[in-house]
Amino acid sequence: MASEEMEQLVRREYKDGFVTDIESDTLPPGLDENTIAFISKKKGEPEWMLEWRLDAYRQWLKMEAPSWAHLDYPPIDYQSISYFSAPKRPEDRPQSLDEVDPKLLETYEKLGIPLHERAALAGVAVDAVFDSVSVATTFKKAAWRSRGYLLLYL
Repeated sequence: MASEEMEQLVRREYKDGFVTDIESDTLPPGLDENTIAFISKKKGEPEWMLEWRLDAYRQWLKMEAPSWAHLDYPPIDYQSISYFSAPKRPEDRPQSLDEVDPKLLETYEKLGIPLHERAALAGVAVDAVFDSVSVATTFKKAAWRSRGYLLLYL
């Protein structure tokens, strides 16, 4: 495929799905030790975990991309990627499904996941994960022990 054709494909409007435009806490693109420390702090990780991640990052910086596959593609620009995005700030998270952003609930409906019905009828705890962050849960200790737990990644 010619470079011009590829550019047109990349720039065209996404037709095969949908976007959920909700308020998010998103880091600008780029990866460095400050980015890793920010994410670790956001997740409330212990110091030893941050050090482990930083050590892994430093090792990764010394690595070269494999060439054994003999594929012709441009190198990945790791500095053009945003490495953290989460719906709202943790202190703004809903305390119940009634407080979940309506746009997010619309997304669940589009995907055929009626959270209220599943929680009520199945009697299981539901944890809805959006952009790698739990945005809603029906988790209760009794449900965990007696009925099971359903985790939805969206």
